[in-house]
Amino acid sequence: MDVIIRGTADEAVELTAAIIADAINAKPEFTLGLATGKTMEQVYAKLADLNKAGKVDFSRVSTFNLDEYIGLAPEDKNSYRYYMNYHLFSRVNIDMKNTHLPDGMAKDEVAEGERYEKAIAAAGGIDLQLLGIGCDGHIGFNEPLSSLTSLTGAKVLTPNTLEVNGVYFNPPSSMPKRAFTMGVGTIMAARRTVMLITGKVKAEIAKKAIEGPVSAMVTASALQYHQNAVVILDEAAASLLEMKDYCRMLWENDPKWKKFHR
Repeated sequence: MDVIIRGTADEAVELTAAIIADAINAKPEFTLGLATGKTMEQVYAKLADLNKAGKVDFSRVSTFNLDEYIGLAPEDKNSYRYYMNYHLFSRVNIDMKNTHLPDGMAKDEVAEGERYEKAIAAAGGIDLQLLGIGCDGHIGFNEPLSSLTSLTGAKVLTPNTLEVNGVYFNPPSSMPKRAFTMGVGTIMAARRTVMLITGKVKAEIAKKAIEGPVSAMVTASALQYHQNAVVILDEAAASLLEMKDYCRMLWENDPKWKKFHR
């Protein structure tokens, strides 16, 4: 796991977008795994700017999102399909038929998980999976106690997730209690993962995920076993890391990061 610390949240976001753009430029027929959330809105704004400037081309890119709420139709403003259409897909030159999310309205939940796994496989697997992290250490909606080998399926959301995400629903009690999510095993099968963590509020969980034991209680910790994982943090999120000085040396001295230096 490469752990990169940038000075500010804006710098962390900029680097994340630059890594994604660089990967797409190296392989135009690219399969990109996507995430949602406030921090990701900034990443998608950067990618849209790069696309508008002609610095990255999404025309042959396929995407697969991590998750979707069960019971929300695509046109619902709280669905992740709506989020992705608004924040990224409508702003870049991507073919909408190549954008994929679980179907929150699927009647057969087991079959929907199997369908999504088959769709990822048919696309050749995910080249790069973008990730955030929940305050309890979840990736996707793989809540604490999720199997570290799980595949796409339905999950019951924890009270913590309901409290954090409920602010986006009016009233908060209308938030679905379950969601489809790629499993930890699905995420680990991506050829590359990039996790973005910003803000002091994420410092404690960042330390657990990066430096703590691998545990189903912190599903993001499974990335310690991934062969090509990078975690990008701002100084605030990295403030509790014991290895932060080494992480700064990694950024300054590893040749593979030189092209991203400004």
